[in-house]
Amino acid sequence: MASEPSLLVASALSGNRRAAGRLISMIEDDAPQVEQIMRAVYPHTGNAYLIGFTGPPGAGKSTLVDELVRVVRTSDQSVGIIAVDPNSPFTGGAILGDRIRMMRHATDPQVFIRSMGARGHLGGLAVAAQNASFLFDAMGMSLVLVETVGVGQSELEIAEMADTTVVVMPPGFGDGVQAIKAGIMEIADIFVVNKADDPMASKAVSDIRDVLRMDLEHREWTQPIVRTIATSAEGLEDLWMRIQQHRGYLEQSGELRRRRRARIEREIMRIAERKLLERVLQPRTESQEFETMLDLALEHRMDPYAVADHIVSFRDGR
Repeated sequence: MASEPSLLVASALSGNRRAAGRLISMIEDDAPQVEQIMRAVYPHTGNAYLIGFTGPPGAGKSTLVDELVRVVRTSDQSVGIIAVDPNSPFTGGAILGDRIRMMRHATDPQVFIRSMGARGHLGGLAVAAQNASFLFDAMGMSLVLVETVGVGQSELEIAEMADTTVVVMPPGFGDGVQAIKAGIMEIADIFVVNKADDPMASKAVSDIRDVLRMDLEHREWTQPIVRTIATSAEGLEDLWMRIQQHRGYLEQSGELRRRRRARIEREIMRIAERKLLERVLQPRTESQEFETMLDLALEHRMDPYAVADHIVSFRDGR
């Protein structure tokens, strides 16, 4: 008899959204069945194009994504949206409610929106978000859009996860060039200056261009700067055109395959590290021998490196 996760996966792949929602909840909760779920899902993946949106809080990312979905749907492409929100300190759940913001798409059978809590993961981009994107891919979504909370290391994480990374900047984002250099120049495929009707928008565009000119690294792809006013849907067609241009460049140059290969390599290493931690290191750190070495380290009679070497060594063929 098939297990519940297998039945849920089969149901989700046939279009059952309730089943998909239950699977994403299990993924988000890091349930024991996640490995079984992902083993069943993975053979059906590899077709969706993943676009990441990041940038500082207040840049208008959610409104931008909402309007971009409207533009994308005119070409009859299906869209999965993952909005990674800060967590409620009480329940652990997402609290910004992007599904409420995007309610006009809620009745569209070709749009699936899911808010996910960051759950304390460094930078806010939960590992669960990547597994959820695999599920959307397996369900036949043409595009998967991932919006991050835009703090900490989330910029780097979304760049590692996405095919195209869109960095959204608001006007007047601080000390101009220095603010950009401190964070996200290296990972942006496309820059968006949102709220372009603000008087400071032109300076934001100028600051980004200044930093791009100072970049000595040769790039085959020149990062475009798109002005948008998401609240009135201005500039969204231009943004969608730029995203499609970047996809064309990635596919023609072979860079898309390289990026996805690197992504899978990181995923394999993450899974392997977790398995080693659970199967090898955790049992050894629960032993009396480790407790003794811990006391020796506390008394400075044994250094932490020696203790670490001891617990990772494979003696007697173990």
